[in-house]
Amino acid sequence: MGIETAKDGNPIDGEPTIVRRGAVAVIVRDDRLLLVRRSEHVIAPRMYCFPGGGIEDGETEEEALVRELEEELGCLVAPCRRLWEHVSPWRVHLAFWLANLEEEAELKPDPREVESVHWFTLGEMTALADQLDSNYRFLEALERGDFVLNLAVR
Repeated sequence: MGIETAKDGNPIDGEPTIVRRGAVAVIVRDDRLLLVRRSEHVIAPRMYCFPGGGIEDGETEEEALVRELEEELGCLVAPCRRLWEHVSPWRVHLAFWLANLEEEAELKPDPREVESVHWFTLGEMTALADQLDSNYRFLEALERGDFVLNLAVR
């Protein structure tokens, strides 16, 4: 599992300068992935992405993941395992975590952060426009076999 770096990541000794860290939840249900459409009030408005957000000082990736999903979607998730990591063109180090969401969990998006919630098959996600760059890099890494998700391709 290597870190992918953006070409415009301001290299220092061959490594990008990381300005922020974030944790991203990859939640699978019935061969579908949970994505949110960001609200018009946040950075990268109306773009599709995995739910998650910034890691605060002193917080682990797992703690940040749980807190961010509770804030954004009003739900409790259980981080399972780290799948992959990526440094975005904005020099944000993102840790992608496979996470469990209880089947009966009700998602209540905070409209300040999330416009809508969607469950996409891998095929639908691959064809979806208006995603954050990190989503496209995630799909490429999945296709390369950098990590495994038990998904049927539809």
